[in-house]
Amino acid sequence: MKRIRIYLLLILFSFQSSSLLAQRPNLPGGLGRMGAFRGSGGQSDSLQFQHRDPFADSLTIRFRYLDSSRNYNIDSNLTDYYRKIPLKWDLAWLGNNGNATTSLLFNPFMKPGWDPGFHAYDQYAFKVEDTRFYYATRPYTELNYLIGSIGEQYMNLMQTQNIKPNWNAAFQFRLINSPGLYKSQNTNHANIRLNSYYQSPNKRYGLYFILLNNSLQSAENGGIASDSFLNNKNSAYSDRFNIPVNIGGATARSRNFFNTKLLTGNKYTDFHLLIRQQFDLGKKDSVVTDSTVIKLFYPRLRFEYTFSYGSYKYKFQDLTPDSAYYKDQYNIYLTPGDTLLYKDGWKEIINDFSIYQFPDIRNQQQFLKLGVSAQNLTYIIDTGHSRFYNFYAHAEYRNRTRNGKWDVQSNGQLYINGLNAGDYMAYISLQRLLSRKLGYLELGFQNINQTPSFLLGHQTAFPIAYKNGLNKENITHLFASVLIPPKKLTLEGHYYLVGNFAYLKNYYEVDQQTALFNVLLLKLSKEIVLSKYWHWYIDVVFQKTAGASPINIPLFYTRNRLVFEGRFFKNLVLATGMDMRYNTPYTADNYSPVLGRFFPQESIRISNRPDIAGFLHFRIRSFTAFIRAENINSINFQNGFSFSANNLAAPLYPYPGFQFKFGIFWVFAN
Repeated sequence: MKRIRIYLLLILFSFQSSSLLAQRPNLPGGLGRMGAFRGSGGQSDSLQFQHRDPFADSLTIRFRYLDSSRNYNIDSNLTDYYRKIPLKWDLAWLGNNGNATTSLLFNPFMKPGWDPGFHAYDQYAFKVEDTRFYYATRPYTELNYLIGSIGEQYMNLMQTQNIKPNWNAAFQFRLINSPGLYKSQNTNHANIRLNSYYQSPNKRYGLYFILLNNSLQSAENGGIASDSFLNNKNSAYSDRFNIPVNIGGATARSRNFFNTKLLTGNKYTDFHLLIRQQFDLGKKDSVVTDSTVIKLFYPRLRFEYTFSYGSYKYKFQDLTPDSAYYKDQYNIYLTPGDTLLYKDGWKEIINDFSIYQFPDIRNQQQFLKLGVSAQNLTYIIDTGHSRFYNFYAHAEYRNRTRNGKWDVQSNGQLYINGLNAGDYMAYISLQRLLSRKLGYLELGFQNINQTPSFLLGHQTAFPIAYKNGLNKENITHLFASVLIPPKKLTLEGHYYLVGNFAYLKNYYEVDQQTALFNVLLLKLSKEIVLSKYWHWYIDVVFQKTAGASPINIPLFYTRNRLVFEGRFFKNLVLATGMDMRYNTPYTADNYSPVLGRFFPQESIRISNRPDIAGFLHFRIRSFTAFIRAENINSINFQNGFSFSANNLAAPLYPYPGFQFKFGIFWVFAN
């Protein structure tokens, strides 16, 4: 935490100093074709924020991702609250903002090569691949702050500016702090990111820079001792903090924003540094206007070198362990006075060299890329260090035609030698504009052959009973989608064929399903305009497994938003209504707190009420406010009036009752 605070002070000082150098070239923004509609949700999904005064130009801001040549505009969606927070509507989380998450939809991990194996908190982390490289004609700042019941706080600060017309820098800081409603579920996550993009004046040289750090800390309670406490008539249990939990029960409640003390739980930290350099060979050109000459450059051949460094630390500790719990669930025998501490550490260095070839110099979204990478890994535990390496090749072809009718993307990786030799990935998608009325059709294929995660397949510092001779997992994914903008309709279909699926079969034992099984997932997203101001947003998912499968997923899952929305007066944009999520009963996965992983169970079937929230969202110029009443579904009239009919996220992991949240989202253009 001390290192994060030092980074924050240094970066804020550098932005303050560089603001005097900001330039304001006036260039147009852009929006990727599919980005304008996916995830339906009222108002425009993109924003080119306009703010004029007699002494300054209007603001144009756009961004793109590290491995993308498409430009996107800032999201201004008002109806979908989940776009403003790390938690998403298709996730289940263990009762408190910042606790471990799992997907309610079938969403397997599909990435060849080395994987440490800890993913329960991925949703709260900044990632290299989701880093945005901005272009802003004037300094631009976003401030997102949310407060909720029982001291929950969420803050997200983003600032970007062009230091020079060809040099942009961006800074982002995010903090999640929530004590939770039950014992030992408090969370404290801090994320920081600094990134920059520079292009030489002659447009031949490009430099990308990313520096990010994630500190994710969540207490663990192993679930409540029994779900009977939720309906217990003893008035003491109406305060859910008094309900006994399986571990971490000695933790005292604290609403101190700066209290980061962890007695029982997980702490994951990771640090990333990426530097990418590009040099282009190609053709010079220029455009002559009435008053200026705009120099252009069209690359034919691009040489790219990428250096990346990563440091990862995973730790579970329990300073006051319950010996009976660890004996029953993990076969760990403790004596009075013992404490538990398990930790893994990794360091990663990747050197990548790639070459791009652009067949059509006037279409930079058509290229062929070939590259090789050398990955060096150091595994760190208390007893010593182990070193591994990987050498792999990768290729990519993209072509978005200039008329916008065809979009082809294909890429592949092959691990030639090293720890994960034999892993590979092949992916191809084809998108076609059928017509303005019929919209877009996309077809795709993906096949992954991957080594099970290091946590499941190798001897680590964590208490796991391993299964010898794990085979490589193989997953084939076929998908298709139809996007019809005039009808505000999206249809998706996904088919998975899975072999050698490795998983935890209980709290600590590894198993592998060698027989093939398949999963079918169908999804519909639709906006129905009921009247001038009333809109109904529907997301419906059907998913089904076939074969001997260790996967537990709800058969039917839906989200519905009934919203009264529109522009009122001159500057007021309003969206108010109800937000409901519901899934059919199913045997939800259980959770292993020591390993930070979910695992299938067959004994407890969870049948929840629909999850209901009421909201009032409004925007006045550049200020947006979110007012939400969540978990209205927990209302209970059995013992008087209370919000005590809690839904369950997993066995013995209840969601809280009624919660009130208030948040702001403020945009500043200097």
